[in-house]
Amino acid sequence: MEPGLLMAPIIIFMVIVAPIWLILHYRSKRQISQGLSEDEYRQLSDLSEAADQMAERIQTLEAILDAETPDWRKKV
Repeated sequence: MEPGLLMAPIIIFMVIVAPIWLILHYRSKRQISQGLSEDEYRQLSDLSEAADQMAERIQTLEAILDAETPDWRKKV
């Protein structure tokens, strides 16, 4: 195999692919270290609120089922 044949892809990789790869890598690292944006924090708060409401609903439904069908937990 000719040495020049292998050098061309390596040079193309080093000149084009590697810099883009490094830029994208460090940009994502910076975004991770900055934490949540305002919008992401708001979305997280909304999801937390919805989860709390769902937990309350589940407790209510379980209480209703316990009152109407005491053995329902054994059937599941």
